[in-house]
Amino acid sequence: MEITRDIFNNLKAWKESKRRKPLVMQGARQVGKSWVLRKFGEDCFEKLAYFNFDTMPELKEDFKRSKRPADIIKVLEMTSGMSIQPDTTLIVFDEVQECNEALNSLKYFCEDARDYAIACAGSLLGVALNRQGASFPVGKVDLMTLYPLSFSEYLRAIDSRLHSSYMMIDGSMPVPEVLHGRLIEAYKAYLALGGMPEAVSDFADNREWQAVQTIQQNILKSYSLDFSKHINNKDIPRVFQVWNSLQDQLAKEDRKFRYADIQKGARAREYESAIEWLCLAGIVQRVNMIETPRLPLSAYSKSNAFKLYLNDVGLLCSKFSLSAQSAISGNRLFTEFKGILSENYVLQSLRRQFGDSIFYWTSGNTAELEFVLQMNNEIVPVEVKSENNVKAKSLSIYRKTYSPSLSLRISTRNIRKNDDLLNLPLYLADRISEIYGMTSVFQ
Repeated sequence: MEITRDIFNNLKAWKESKRRKPLVMQGARQVGKSWVLRKFGEDCFEKLAYFNFDTMPELKEDFKRSKRPADIIKVLEMTSGMSIQPDTTLIVFDEVQECNEALNSLKYFCEDARDYAIACAGSLLGVALNRQGASFPVGKVDLMTLYPLSFSEYLRAIDSRLHSSYMMIDGSMPVPEVLHGRLIEAYKAYLALGGMPEAVSDFADNREWQAVQTIQQNILKSYSLDFSKHINNKDIPRVFQVWNSLQDQLAKEDRKFRYADIQKGARAREYESAIEWLCLAGIVQRVNMIETPRLPLSAYSKSNAFKLYLNDVGLLCSKFSLSAQSAISGNRLFTEFKGILSENYVLQSLRRQFGDSIFYWTSGNTAELEFVLQMNNEIVPVEVKSENNVKAKSLSIYRKTYSPSLSLRISTRNIRKNDDLLNLPLYLADRISEIYGMTSVFQ
């Protein structure tokens, strides 16, 4: 099944922009970057000129010979056997992190040949740019990040009519109970399925959970193969140790990452580069702690206290070896793992909307709040509850201490607002920013 991705709207806007620069699309392996760019080229341009530096390594030598856009275009035309015209041809450089010279050439296309439409993608682009000697044309490119499918994208692929009803929700009133119940069930299925395009597409066509779990396991194996292929030999064991401990770290009550849980006597400096590699590859998401919620939040974060989440909740479910039926048929998923899947899911939603500036808050040993974020120059505390039982002291302590103008509780309950506290159903986590702009319910 062909899946419609929301990022196509951003790509179309990029194509029409008068200030368009070469585009660099980042994202973890197998989130669909190559497919999206090729589809975009086929649908929105007269011609697509596609070049993959992983499968066409000889191209690297051609980029070393000249930095002039005219020379590079001539090489690409001869390589592809097609005429490349400004504006009407989309040039795609895939796995561009394999060729530093190609990345550097984007600067000259921006300065001297901006009418050419160039889009680049790379699964390990963040890792490559962090390497010593890597050259990135800062300020000369437009950046986009592709994530796994959101709940909304998944819903559109699985049930278009339900998705239409879902998009009618504007936050001004509770969701009709019949619709609310159906969306909660869809959300539970999403926890097991996740947003990897191959898994969603296969499930949309066949509705076979066993096939989905096989796909997820294969993706996890492909990540492990990257460790061995792209990491220095001395660092490989530590990356594997961090990766293999991830689900155990998240299964704990407080989720806090502890080096001692990897290996007795382990120290931060021994594993910092391993954690950084996983973050730069887009495989894990790091959330640092804050104790004092003030703007800018990043200035008050504690880099030595953090949690590591997976990039996709379906992959986390697979890492836990949970069957899909545990998500669909009951609450075992939620109770046994104390909401970690819901927490990981909400973080994915927040990342898409608010970027990397998301933290968690603690007050000694008395209270801990899942997330704190910045929205329109306001600090917004976010509590995540995986069930209808929303009684918890942490959010109450935060509200009494800091008196925020808005607090969010995300749970299985319907939309409800009490003074400065807004409860949103878990399935609306993807639309927090959108609903904020559509209604005065947040005011």
